[in-house]
Amino acid sequence: MATTQSIRHDVIVVGLGAFGSAAFWRLAARGVDVGGVEQFALAHGFGSSHGTTRLFRVVCKEHPGLTPIAETSLRLWTELSGTAGQVLIEQTGCLNAGPPDDDPVMGTALASETAGRPVERLSHDELVRRFPNYGGWGADDVALWDEAAGICYPERIIRAQVAAGEAAGGSAYPGTKILGIRRDGDDLVLSTSTVEFRCSRLVLAMGAWLPDFSGAVQLRVRRTPLYWFRARPGHEDDCRLDRFPVFIRKMPSGSELWGHGSGDQFGVKIGLWASESFEYTRADSLDRSIHPETDTRELSEEVARAFPWIDPTPERVVPCMVTDSPDGQFVIGPSPDDSAIVLAGGDSAHGFKHSGGLGELVAQIVLAEQLYCDAGFLDPARFVASPEAVHA
Repeated sequence: MATTQSIRHDVIVVGLGAFGSAAFWRLAARGVDVGGVEQFALAHGFGSSHGTTRLFRVVCKEHPGLTPIAETSLRLWTELSGTAGQVLIEQTGCLNAGPPDDDPVMGTALASETAGRPVERLSHDELVRRFPNYGGWGADDVALWDEAAGICYPERIIRAQVAAGEAAGGSAYPGTKILGIRRDGDDLVLSTSTVEFRCSRLVLAMGAWLPDFSGAVQLRVRRTPLYWFRARPGHEDDCRLDRFPVFIRKMPSGSELWGHGSGDQFGVKIGLWASESFEYTRADSLDRSIHPETDTRELSEEVARAFPWIDPTPERVVPCMVTDSPDGQFVIGPSPDDSAIVLAGGDSAHGFKHSGGLGELVAQIVLAEQLYCDAGFLDPARFVASPEAVHA
């Protein structure tokens, strides 16, 4: 009987997407013997960390405690840009707009005040005057302008983080799918079809596959297509990023849109924050077909109302996934099932911008270092302590 090959590292990170590649890099940068296991190729398009660009915000309406994490991402990616020799993040500003008592404005205002990061307040008249490329404003709409926000480049970042981790001594294993995890004394053993991995400490950063391994923490995977649009003929310049910057916008209909203008290597990108058509699924059974009626109708109607210089029919649609936690915040910390396992997931549709800073947090948690910010609102134990915090 053949003996299974065994590979051992002190720490293994499973999943080299947004969170995992950052954790792999930050652990390797500390001299840790770390391995990174990825079931697909690096920067693949099958999970939740693709799409050419992602929104980057420092003042985050989702939670005031996210600001120092975004600031850490900004610092790390700015430094890594020099090493990688390419731009990983651009600060172009973000317009958070809608009724003054609704989430894009009210949540951003709270985060700004709590984190001490000022944003510029725009009255309705100032909003209409300064941003003429945005149509269909509600009569009471106002906005907050966050000049530190912009876009980041997910595939570039993932490749750069893994390369930096390998340069620091880490070992990456793309094309390697974990089939099971078990304990063997002090070791955690990860089985695959060809080898087994052993480690003392384990980071599970598997994105939409994390619910299969997350134990006590309830996570759900939501199908969320990504959409790109083109300018109407003669309005190409109106839709460029410098004139059509990043936005999060509550529409009079109640829908919430996000997006940004085009650049030299990417098109206009607009999406819905949520939609009834974004059904829950499992990562391995994701419907990767595109259904024009259910996938595009609602968004096309909103684009037609909001952006008069954009063709409301998407020129490209690709499937993506979001992994929702019960309270919409990330799941970062020791697993309730085994303290040697650190969970890093639950992106809840706002994760990539924070992934560099979350990788640093994960490294600190794994090594029992002093955390650079309060991460209690991300601790997986919050769901065990509050069993009523479950999905409706």
